[in-house]
Amino acid sequence: MKIACKNITILLAIGALAAGLAGCGGGNAAPAATGTTRSTESTTLSGTVTVFAAASLKSTFTKIAADFEAANPGTKVTLNFAGSSDLVTQITQGAPADVFASADTKNMTKLIDAKLIDGTPTNFATNVLQIAVPPSNPASISSFADLSKPGVKVVVCAPEVPCGSATETIQMAAGTTLTPVSEESSVSDVLGKVTSQEADAGLVYVSDVKTAGDKVKGIPFTESDNAVNTYPVATVGATQNKDVAQAFIAAVTGAAGKKVLTDAGFGTP
Repeated sequence: MKIACKNITILLAIGALAAGLAGCGGGNAAPAATGTTRSTESTTLSGTVTVFAAASLKSTFTKIAADFEAANPGTKVTLNFAGSSDLVTQITQGAPADVFASADTKNMTKLIDAKLIDGTPTNFATNVLQIAVPPSNPASISSFADLSKPGVKVVVCAPEVPCGSATETIQMAAGTTLTPVSEESSVSDVLGKVTSQEADAGLVYVSDVKTAGDKVKGIPFTESDNAVNTYPVATVGATQNKDVAQAFIAAVTGAAGKKVLTDAGFGTP
């Protein structure tokens, strides 16, 4: 019995010694853990990013840009809005753009073909046309066909602009030919003609009608389903600040950006 107790005592002593050695080894492991923590630290974004965006995106991208700058204090977003075709011309001629957001895929394709886009564009929104009229609706417009009635002063986008191309598609599908009093270079210009009551009606996007509030009355029409515009966004190959450009695109396509867009009347791709 005494021999057994002695053996147990020896075993306990060996166990205590092993635990002590393990404790010493644990002290040497701490620096490795610290090194791992350093490698996962995020990089702070900084610098200016210039965004060329379709005119119909003005209110939403202004909001998204403000939120982006607030979340990334070292950044600044410079916005340039115009008709998508005009923006393509500017970029092709060397205008300094980091991000391009088009109101259709056709104009984005022009820059892809010119090898001026970096990577693959991301589709982030959709839009359809709606008839905008002054609040009093002086020409009593209630349908797309009414826009072709004699004496109705209707304003549309020029054919090379996405909203103008959509207008042409709808005319062909509906079998209705419009005789506009003017063709504008951007959808915001069309809206301006209606809000100033220089026109009885204008074809703009649903999102433009919603943004205009009580300045216009929106009249939906079923023929608009024949021309759904998809909006793509991409970094421009010549960008000098790719990290910030990609981060801004992530803000547009992320959950918060999508909410800003859907709240403004845009659809999802």
